[in-house]
Formats: sequence, structure tokens, C-alpha cells
Amino acid sequence: MSSTASDLTARARIRDAAIALFTERGIAGATVRDIAQAAGVSSGLLRHHFGSKEGLRDACDEWALARVAELQIRFTESQAIGPITPEVVGMQQYLVRSLMDGSPRGLAMFAQTAARGEDWLASTDLKTEDARAFVAVLGAMKLGMFLMRDQLSSVLGEDTGELPGYLRVLRASVEIFSQPLLTPEQADLARKTLDRHGNL
Repeated sequence: MSSTASDLTARARIRDAAIALFTERGIAGATVRDIAQAAGVSSGLLRHHFGSKEGLRDACDEWALARVAELQIRFTESQAIGPITPEVVGMQQYLVRSLMDGSPRGLAMFAQTAARGEDWLASTDLKTEDARAFVAVLGAMKLGMFLMRDQLSSVLGEDTGELPGYLRVLRASVEIFSQPLLTPEQADLARKTLDRHGNL
């Protein structure tokens, strides 16, 4: 993960190196020594800035979530997709890895994302009987596109973790979300069927 010229402090270099290694190896697979070496600093300096690997991971999560939130807010306000750079793709990959490592932090991060989604949903005209389920399932569906990178890459014949394949997946998702897959009658019938099952 590259930093801008104004963000090349030791703390930022450590954070960027950690994000890259956490993404590549998983949280458990990236050691403090490896991260410090990749950042060009000592393990002692890493601990001085972040206290521990867990503290570093928290800082990476917070930074990555803030960056993604900025992009989401920009899209919500302008309805225009901003530049999709390798940094944006890398940030998405990091967040997916962090969310899926099974830790309490990953679960808390997904809950935080769902809470933001509920705020967004409340500002729209979308109708739902269960706002929490709506945003949580939508988030899980979107994550699935990135969790199944290997399967999608195999079917599409290109790496969906790199920009051309990543953009192809996003275009497909735009097409899917831009048109209803059920008629109003089909949706109503499905809801009534589910209601019956819920009353058994």
C-alpha cells in the first residue's frame, strides 16, 4: 500500500507495510519483525508507535475504514464513482481479509459497517421491514464478490483482484443492482411464503 509524499512518516510506513502483509498473509501470518523489516524500521519503533501487533491491526482497521467511508460518502453525495486506483483495490482486499479472520475485531468492524449502512438506508426511499437485515445481507453479498476472488477469476479468465478484472466485477454488480430480478408479484408471493414459514 503506497503512501503519498506527505504521509511518509515512520508511523505511516509501518501502517502501509502492515496492511500489505496482513492482506497477503492474514493477521496471524504477518509477524511484527516482518512488518518492521518491510517498513524499514526496528521492531522497537513499531511497538513504540502501536504498542503491539493487535494495536497496529486496530490502527490499520481504523485507517482503512475511514478511507472507505470517505469514498462511500462521496458516492452518496454525488452519485458518482470516484477514481478506482490500485490503492482502493488494495484497501478493499485488506478489509475483506480483516473481516474474515474470525476475530472479535473483524466482527466489530462488520457491525460498524452495518450501522453505517442503516444510516445510509434511512436517507433513501428504499423500503424494508428489517433495516438491520437489509444492510447486513447487502454487505455480505458485496463481500462475497471479493471473498470468491479465486472462483470468479477462474470463471472470468482474469484476476479479479487486479484492476481490469476488479472493474469487470463492479460493472456486473452495477448491472445487477440497476434492475429488479423479481416482479412485484413474485416478490409479494415470496414474502407471503416466508411469512407462512415463520408462523409454523
